[in-house]
Amino acid sequence: MTTEPQRLQYLEAMGLTAWVARFRLPNARPSEACEWVSPPKATPRAPGERLHALLDEAARARDTAAMPPDETPPMEPPAARSGAVRGKARALLGEVALTSAEAASPQVSSVDSAGEPSGEALRFTLQVGCFDGRWLVVLPQPRPLPATEQHLLINVLRAAGVMPEQAPGFETFRWPQVEGLPVQAPLEEAREGLQAFLAGCRRRGWAPERLLIFGHDTTLTTLLACEGGYCPLLDLPVWEGPALDKLATSAAAKRALWPRLAGWREAWQGASGDA
Repeated sequence: MTTEPQRLQYLEAMGLTAWVARFRLPNARPSEACEWVSPPKATPRAPGERLHALLDEAARARDTAAMPPDETPPMEPPAARSGAVRGKARALLGEVALTSAEAASPQVSSVDSAGEPSGEALRFTLQVGCFDGRWLVVLPQPRPLPATEQHLLINVLRAAGVMPEQAPGFETFRWPQVEGLPVQAPLEEAREGLQAFLAGCRRRGWAPERLLIFGHDTTLTTLLACEGGYCPLLDLPVWEGPALDKLATSAAAKRALWPRLAGWREAWQGASGDA
C-alpha cells in the first residue's frame, strides 16, 4: 500500500503539484495523521530522473523483501531495468502494465488500453427548451434564440391550438463538453451525453411527450436517427420542420407548414394524434 508521503513523492517526481484541502468538508473522513520526513538536500535533478530513481528504489525494496535472507538479489542488465522502469511508470499513470520486452520496445501503439482506436468527437450545438415541461423543442444552432424567433415560435404553436402557460427558457447544449478527451465511439458517446443532459432536465420537472425540431442539421439527423415520425433515442414522437429564421422570411415555408399543424391541438390536449 502506498503511503501518503510516498504518493506525494511520486507526484513531485513527475512534476505534478499536490493540492491539500485547507478545510474539512462536512461528513468527510478525517485525514490520517502521519510524520513528514524532510528529504535530504541533494543536487536538483529533472522530474523524469527523480521518478525513475523512486521506481527503482521501490522495486529493489520489494525484490529484497521477497527473497530469503541468505540470498542476494541478482544484478539486472541495464536495458532490462530501463524497460521495467518505463513499464512501471506507465502503470503509475493509470495505463496497463507492460512486460519488460514490451516496455523496452520503442514502438508506440496507436490504440488505447481497450484495443479500440481513438476517433474524432462529434461536434454540434443545440438550443433546447420545453413548453410547460411537455413538448421538447430543439433547434440545431449555436446562437441563442433572438426575441423575434421566440415570438414566432409561440405564434406558430398558438395558431396550431397549442396554448402553453409560459414560454420556455432555452438552454444551450454543446458537444463535446470537455475538449481533449480520448474518444472511442463518437456517435454513442454523443448520444449518451444528450441523454444525460435531458435526464438532468427531467429532474427539474421536464417530462417530454413530443419532440419538435426546427431546422435541419446533418449531425443531429445522424444522432437522433428519426424515422417515420419517431425518435428511438429519446423514445418520443417527433416532428421536423424548417428553421425559425427561414419561417420568419419565407411565405412559402409558412404555407407549407400550415397543413402539418392540424393534429397538434389534439396532441396537446392529450388525445392521440400524429404531428
